[in-house]
Amino acid sequence: MSEEIRIIAGGVTSAQGFKAACCEAGIKYKDRTDMAMVVSEAPCDCAGTFTSNVVKAACVQWDQQIVASGDKMQAIVVNSGIANACTGREGWDACKATADAVQKELGIPAGSVAVASTGVIGMQLPVEKLTAGVAQMSRTLDASQEAGTAASKAIMTTDTINKEIAVTFAIGGKTITLGGMSKGSGMIHPNMCTMLAFLTTDLSIEKSLMQEALSAVVKDTFNMITVDGDTSTNDTLLLLANGCAGNEMITAKGAEYDLFTRALFTVCRYLARRMAGDGEGATKLFEAHVVHAKRKEDARTLSRAIVGSNLSKAAIYGCDANFGRFLCAMGYSGALFDQNDVELFFESSEGRLQVFDHGTPLDFDEEQAVKIMKAPEVTVFVDMHEGEEEATAWGCDLTYDYVKINADYRS
Repeated sequence: MSEEIRIIAGGVTSAQGFKAACCEAGIKYKDRTDMAMVVSEAPCDCAGTFTSNVVKAACVQWDQQIVASGDKMQAIVVNSGIANACTGREGWDACKATADAVQKELGIPAGSVAVASTGVIGMQLPVEKLTAGVAQMSRTLDASQEAGTAASKAIMTTDTINKEIAVTFAIGGKTITLGGMSKGSGMIHPNMCTMLAFLTTDLSIEKSLMQEALSAVVKDTFNMITVDGDTSTNDTLLLLANGCAGNEMITAKGAEYDLFTRALFTVCRYLARRMAGDGEGATKLFEAHVVHAKRKEDARTLSRAIVGSNLSKAAIYGCDANFGRFLCAMGYSGALFDQNDVELFFESSEGRLQVFDHGTPLDFDEEQAVKIMKAPEVTVFVDMHEGEEEATAWGCDLTYDYVKINADYRS
C-alpha cells in the first residue's frame, strides 16, 4: 500500500457527511439487527457494478436504473434475511415502497434511494416491516464510527464477522476519506462475486471517472474471490461521493485520479479478502498468486481456477500438499501454458516450501508442509516463467460445515 494512503478505524460513516443506522425489523431473523441505512447530508454522484447473473433481484434492477440514469444518490437501505429475488412485480413494489418511505421520513427523493437485499431467494419481503424499519432508522441516524460498525453487522447473513474499512489520503490540500462495508460468505463467485458492498467518500470527482475507476478495480479485487462457484442474483457494489471534503473536482485522469484509484483498490482488496476468508464453514483464507504469466487474463484465469477447485479447497482444509490438484485445476482453466515451465510453492506465516519444479515433482518434508498449511492464511504460489503478468485470487477451504450450513439455509 502507498504511504500516501493511510488505513484508519471506521467504515461507511468515516467520510464527511455520511450517517448510518440499523434496527431489528424482524424481516426473517429474530433477536438481531437485520436492516441498515446509510445517508449522505448532500446528494452524491454514484457508481456501481452488479451481478452478471441474468436472474437479477428486484433491488439490483432498481439500483442499476439509478446508476445508469446519471441521477444523484443520497441514501441506501439494506435488509438481510430475504433476497427479494425471483419475486415478480411484488418485488419491484417492495423496492418502491422502501424508497417512498425514505422520501416520507427524510425528504430525499425516492429516485435517489438505493435498496439492497440479501438472504433467501423466492420469498416476498414484508413491506410493512421494511417501511417501519425505515421510520425507526430515520430517527437514529448517526455519524459515529459505532453507527457504521453496527450497520455493517446488520447486513450479515451467514457471515461470522462484519467487514468494514476506511482510508484517508490527500488531494488538493484536502484530506479525503473513503470508507466501506460489505457482506458475503456464501454464493461467492466472480463476475461480480456474490456480495453486497457499499463505499462512501467525501471526494469530489466526476461521475464517469468514478465509474471507470470502480469498474477497473473490481477486476482484481471482488472479481478475484470465490467460495463455492455460485454467482448470486443480488451482487451489488455501490460507490457514493458527496464532495464534502471540498477538493476541486477531479475531471480528468492524472495523479489525483491515480491516487484515488489506488485508495479504492486498497479498500476493495481488503473487503474482498475478508469475504473470502469468511466463506461459509471456512477455517482459513486460501490465496493463489500466479506470476510471470503470458497475459494478465491468463494469470487471473489460472489463479481463480486454483482457488475455485473443490479438490484444491478440500486439500487446503486437510493440510494435504497434493500439488497435483492445483496443477490439474490450472490445466482445465482454459489458459494455455507449458507444464514444464511451472514452479509451485506453498506459503504461509509458517514458511515457504517448493513442491514442483519445471515439470518435476520434488521430494519435500511432509511435516513442514502440514505446518505451513495449518496457518490461517495459506498461499499457493505459482511461477509460470512465461511472461511478466501476475494476479492473485482468494477463496477458502471446503469443510463439512459448508454442507451443513447450506443444507438447512431456509430454516
